[in-house]
Amino acid sequence: MRIDVFSIFPGIVDGFCSESLLGKARETGLLDLRAHDLRDHTSDVHRSVDDTVFGGGAGMLMRPEPIFDAVDAVQPPRPLILVGPGGDRFDQAMARRLAELPGFSILCGRYEGVDQRVREHLVDAEVSVGDVVLSGGEVAACLIIEAVVRLVPGAMGNAESPLTESFGATGLLEEPQYTRPADFRGWSVPDVLRGGDHALVARWRLAQALHRTIRARPDLIEARGGLSAAEKRLLEEFAPVSYPSSFAQGGTPAPDQ
Repeated sequence: MRIDVFSIFPGIVDGFCSESLLGKARETGLLDLRAHDLRDHTSDVHRSVDDTVFGGGAGMLMRPEPIFDAVDAVQPPRPLILVGPGGDRFDQAMARRLAELPGFSILCGRYEGVDQRVREHLVDAEVSVGDVVLSGGEVAACLIIEAVVRLVPGAMGNAESPLTESFGATGLLEEPQYTRPADFRGWSVPDVLRGGDHALVARWRLAQALHRTIRARPDLIEARGGLSAAEKRLLEEFAPVSYPSSFAQGGTPAPDQ
């Protein structure tokens, strides 16, 4: 898969994508990442990429010329995605669609954003990673790249991982998981996970995934069409494990932390 990124700070993206799973994907040739510096396509001695806004207003805006010239010179794979707050919300479904493509490209804005003509006549889509304000699109680009590349066949060591984790094949959040030691500071791993009954473990895991999703993301349950009769029985059979209070709703640290 080829992914091109256009930015005035290409090193941010290149550095992030040189580590861990993405770094391995680049080493094996699974990922061909090309980070382009928009300043290389400026024509003045100061390598300017921004200017004041017509009509007045705070801040500076990214000029269209360096952006158009960079894309014209590189001819990157499409779609070309502008990351910005006004775009479609990026989610796992979008990541899966992008992972099926041979490649795509990302344009990272800075300052107050990009000239509107970039949206109208150059990019194919605008994508948002959430209702937050960032100083630039590079962090958002890294998020998109990692979410997509890990879904490309061969990127992950265990092909089953993308299916069983959150937002995977079941459409649920992933169930809670434990590792050694079995007892830590008096908190024990649930007995069901140590009993050796794999069918029971599978039922417990599904029940916990349902409990967690109902608690944290009820919208995902609604998107699946609600709970089946079998799932309702699982919820009655297995009690949920505990979770921290919701920070979004003013939660406070647990008293035993």
